[in-house]
Amino acid sequence: MTEGLRERKKRQTKQRISDIATGLFLEHGFVTVTIAEIAEAADVSVNTVYNYFPAKEDLFLDRGADAVDRLSRYVRGRREGESAADAVLRELRTDVESASPAVGLFPGWADFMKVITEAQPLRSRLWAIQQEALDNLAKTLAEEAGAADGDPLPALVAGQLSWLHSTLMSWIGDEMAKGREVPEVSREGLALLDEMESLLGERVLNYAVRAAG
Repeated sequence: MTEGLRERKKRQTKQRISDIATGLFLEHGFVTVTIAEIAEAADVSVNTVYNYFPAKEDLFLDRGADAVDRLSRYVRGRREGESAADAVLRELRTDVESASPAVGLFPGWADFMKVITEAQPLRSRLWAIQQEALDNLAKTLAEEAGAADGDPLPALVAGQLSWLHSTLMSWIGDEMAKGREVPEVSREGLALLDEMESLLGERVLNYAVRAAG
């Protein structure tokens, strides 16, 4: 019980520091704000900030681990008779239809992305997260399909599924930056997913189908 309370307090402290840092970055820009200013605003020491966030970029992109595993998680959770691509498309459609913040469907998304585009360190970290997610997905597909060592297909399919996700996210970001309403962007995002699905070949669409039982 004591250990649980301690862990909960640590999670709450970490989230509070991240939330305060994000607010400062949105207001003043990533490069301008210092770790010392974040620590002061959060009423903690600089060392405490670094204990939770080894790099300044981690304060803004604090859900990188979740992003790295997201598509792999969709694949691992596919249903009986469902392929890897079907699972990813289903999950993305669910996120878009429900206007999930996970795909950027909230009014503040444009401001969030503006901080990233104006800061080279964040752009570099985001690229690294995307590459790690792609590599992770290729490994997951190889495991789920029982692919032989050296088989290029898992990496090729991973590239296609990563393209689906990144293209959708980029499009949503551009549309939200125009000040459009979330329901409208959501509706058109579903149509975009349909278009992208129609461009996928049969080998991608039928890869790693989960067997019944």
